Amino acid sequence: TSTKGDQTDTAAANGYSYDTTRIRGLSLTHVNGAGCHPGAAGDVPIMPFAGDVTTSPSADTKDAVYASGFSHANERATPGRYSVTLDSGAGADLAVTPRAGVGDFSFPAGTPANLLFRVSNSLNGSEDAQIDIDAKHHKVTGSVLTGAFCGRRANGGTNNRKSYYRLYFTASFDRGFASTGTWKDSTLSPGSTSGSGGEGYATGADRAGRGSGGWVGFDTSSDNDVHMRIGISYVSLAGAEANLRTEVRPRESVDDVAAATARSWDQELGSVRTGGGSADQRTTFYTAMYHALMQPGIVSDTGGRYPGMDGKPHRLVRGQRAQYSNFSGWDQYRAQIQLLALLKPEVAGDFAQSLYNFAQQNGGVWDRWVHINGATHVMTGDPSAATLATFYAMGVRNFDYRGAFDSLARQATEPNADGLSDAGCPGQCTGQRPSLAQYLTSHYAAQDACHCWGGAAETLEDAIADSALGRWAKLMGRDQQAAEFTERGTWWSNVFDSGATDGAGTTGYARARNLDGSWVTPFSPGSDRGFAQGTSATYTWMVPQDVQGLAEKMGGRATAAQRLDAFFHKPDGSWSVRGGDPLRYDATNEPGIHAPWLYNALGRPWKTQATVRQIVNTVYGTGPAGLPGNDDLGTMSAWYVFSALGLYPQTPGSASMLLGAPLFPHAVVDRPGRTDIRIDAPSADGAHAYVSALTVNGRTHDRSWTDASLLRTGGTLAYGLSDQPDTRWATNASDLPR
Repeated sequence: TSTKGDQTDTAAANGYSYDTTRIRGLSLTHVNGAGCHPGAAGDVPIMPFAGDVTTSPSADTKDAVYASGFSHANERATPGRYSVTLDSGAGADLAVTPRAGVGDFSFPAGTPANLLFRVSNSLNGSEDAQIDIDAKHHKVTGSVLTGAFCGRRANGGTNNRKSYYRLYFTASFDRGFASTGTWKDSTLSPGSTSGSGGEGYATGADRAGRGSGGWVGFDTSSDNDVHMRIGISYVSLAGAEANLRTEVRPRESVDDVAAATARSWDQELGSVRTGGGSADQRTTFYTAMYHALMQPGIVSDTGGRYPGMDGKPHRLVRGQRAQYSNFSGWDQYRAQIQLLALLKPEVAGDFAQSLYNFAQQNGGVWDRWVHINGATHVMTGDPSAATLATFYAMGVRNFDYRGAFDSLARQATEPNADGLSDAGCPGQCTGQRPSLAQYLTSHYAAQDACHCWGGAAETLEDAIADSALGRWAKLMGRDQQAAEFTERGTWWSNVFDSGATDGAGTTGYARARNLDGSWVTPFSPGSDRGFAQGTSATYTWMVPQDVQGLAEKMGGRATAAQRLDAFFHKPDGSWSVRGGDPLRYDATNEPGIHAPWLYNALGRPWKTQATVRQIVNTVYGTGPAGLPGNDDLGTMSAWYVFSALGLYPQTPGSASMLLGAPLFPHAVVDRPGRTDIRIDAPSADGAHAYVSALTVNGRTHDRSWTDASLLRTGGTLAYGLSDQPDTRWATNASDLPR
């Protein structure tokens, strides 16, 4: 956990900031790139401290004593392993399995050697924490009761200062303890072996100085390397012990565990084999795959028990291999879940079942952002519907898809009392289908009555989700529900104001409406009023399920394409794809990330190819700045993986893929049990970014998309590429994506 000198805060969302080289502990849990501060998890930071513990670490509110600087030159991270040598001279070398890990802690000669267990210091605080030191058996055990996703941000309010999970840990050491102690708040208790106390969910200075923990000291006069084995569980201490026994053998070293984890990741990353490209391109691609496949996270024990959303332990259902969580739905449904379904369909099915399990334990309510076993309510729309419909369309079947569909359809049609609550609004509104009765009557979410984070955004999100449910119903032969939800998928048009103008001649934008039907005033396309983390200029394009309908509203495909040109370029014609301009594309956030691919449906696929390549080349890369904004649990990384392969999901609830120019001359998507997808583009390089010809399984393909058959049967895409735009390929009006 990085620190800038405030123990109640962290240097960046999710605990680590490359620009901040001072840490107060190495945490047992992490979340990948959640887009808020402080993020989530960061449970039980463990700090190697080369000094005597003479005051309470919780009283060190400025992180002046029990923290240390470090240099990136003394830090190394690879999949499943992290090592660092601190400026204090203490070091840590850590390797992990899914539920356990090992660590070697080293200390400089002639200094005290202590490990601090900061049990209450989760990123969002804690309601309670416990530590027990068993000197006889060289063990430290404990737990933390926490939750509160993004807990101190204003729009979560008191509604978000809550606990929903307890993390248990057990740590055993290769030697006895030379000293022990615990602390609570400002009180230090040397020699103590048991302590407890949380920080609470207070904010800022009110939280400072609170909390509990303990430490163990070691005699390192003859051996300065301390070996630790540690297991965690979200169910019980016994579960943590069992997870450790199952996943780490008694004498396994850090090298042993790291090697096994590296082999596992090699297998994961080997699901896409690329040939050619530059070293930087390959590094960027496989780093993106690594980030994208970090999700979902396992929350079940090796014995099959997991924490339910009702706060009780449950067991996996028959056929389910693991209970997964950390569902950043509003982000992931656009790209990450499609990549998961493509590369790891069995995991996708277990994930779908996991979300359904949670919903059943939560009164039938599917939360849009699930962390561990907690409903955090973050963002807008109904991404669960879009996600499971996409899984089903892409061939995932190892979940109770009939039960899940019925449950999601019920949520979309039967109002829930939570939908009339403003608790947590705007960013974490409790209702998952807010003001549903009004929505079903008005066919849009009213800005002045919707109990949501922007009526226009809610309408657009729900239309995507309903369209996906309609596609899913059709695939299952439920024609009446298919028709009803497909019709609801067109309600996006009810927040499209053909008269809204930018004042410079462009008309027709997404816009919030009031309950009486009037448009919310004043209007500016650069405003976020009625929207969530985006402007009207961006959200206007968020109709992937009906691009032709959107183009028609704008005055035709030619006009829509001209407007899209202005979305990606400044008035002088230069590119504008990095974000920061409210009128133009923002590569750092999700509402517009599909927009570069919309040209395919507008009959100008060469512009998709140019725009995607510009983003791939200038927004993504290697090094600390290699990702645009937050990764949002693998979403931005999944965008890159798809774009580099020349594929992109057309719309949620569909297995159709939009086609672009591959980055690599050769790629194979390995699909065990099914035919691989091969992508051959021998001319692929920095200059050849345009498609001039394509065959699919040897047959000429003059469309900039493929239907579900590619994913169903696999096969080979063979591209001819050019260094100049080909304005003829895939432009026939009757063959455009629908």
